[in-house]
Amino acid sequence: MAKKINILGATGSIGRSALDVVSRHPGEWQVGVLAAGSRAEELAAACEACGAEAAVLADESKLPELQAALKARGLSTRAAAGEAACCEAASDSEADAVLLAASGAAGLPQAFAAAKAGKRMLLANKESVVCGGALLQQAIREGGAELLPVDSEHSAIFQSLAAATPAQREKAVIWLTCSGGPFLRRMDLTGVTVEEASTHPRWKMGRKITVDSATLMNKALEVIEARWLFDIPPERIRVVIHPQSILHSGVAFEDGAVMAQLGTPDMKLPIQYALYYPERRPMRGDRLDFWSMKEIVFDKPDYENFRGLALARDAGKAGGSVPVVFNAANEFAVAKFLGKKISYLEITDMIEAAMEHHKKIAHPSLDEVLDAEAETYEFLKKQWNF
Repeated sequence: MAKKINILGATGSIGRSALDVVSRHPGEWQVGVLAAGSRAEELAAACEACGAEAAVLADESKLPELQAALKARGLSTRAAAGEAACCEAASDSEADAVLLAASGAAGLPQAFAAAKAGKRMLLANKESVVCGGALLQQAIREGGAELLPVDSEHSAIFQSLAAATPAQREKAVIWLTCSGGPFLRRMDLTGVTVEEASTHPRWKMGRKITVDSATLMNKALEVIEARWLFDIPPERIRVVIHPQSILHSGVAFEDGAVMAQLGTPDMKLPIQYALYYPERRPMRGDRLDFWSMKEIVFDKPDYENFRGLALARDAGKAGGSVPVVFNAANEFAVAKFLGKKISYLEITDMIEAAMEHHKKIAHPSLDEVLDAEAETYEFLKKQWNF
């Protein structure tokens, strides 16, 4: 009998890759619910392609559009909308696995819902870990959930730590790789345009995450995420620039050995690994050919030009509610940049200002996490006169 998977963030790049992986194993997986933010037409098309039982949009105002799109395709797919419906999809008792790939902090309630329901959580929404921190890990333990990272870097770390004992993990150092984004060798970032920051040299992604890759804020968030996923403090997490994206991340142990996962840059690999863990299943696609590799380059990131990395280190060390503010300020600032309301360099200015203004809560509840987000938005609106 086929297992059932619900995919949240179905119209994004991770969601589309997951649907491709599922389609490659006919009869083994059935798509239950597909959820997305506001793209009604794309969601309806995805439902038609995979035979999903239900479709959910986070944006309630788009429900009539979704219903019309499903009807136009002659589908009997159930339709719903709103945050509660997304959380129901995440905690669905019939689902064997849930892919959490919604964009931004909107994925936080969904992650908690899946954790409390004891789901196999295929996690691609780093913001839920950054903001949820210890509270989310507690919910996972109490709910009996299983969290498997889908980001290529965190999947690589997960695989590299697979055979490590608790004592070995306590002294391990994480090497978190980063392609460097479109401005790797650009020293003067004054006047960077939305169009420049929205174009990645290697990956085709959504606009927000592409800008995060340009500022290296995506990697900054991943540092905090790694701290919670693997219970390793920020001072033992090091970012390394690796433009080829061949070595996806690794772990150094106290005897000098480094375990790393290498492979061609293809998100389908970590998705399939999480889907079938602990099995490894055959997968079509390119294979890494060491004979054809002429060079593999590593470099130290520029913490002055990419200040977000230093701010993330500070947020990770501070802990508590500070990473929540870091993430919320970044989401707010990137939205304003994409709307051409602020300059590129003001993104990190906003984050730094919000962190300096915030009064840390050492052990925030979920309500306090959400309050910290809202307060950050209000502070930045006032400070920048929006």
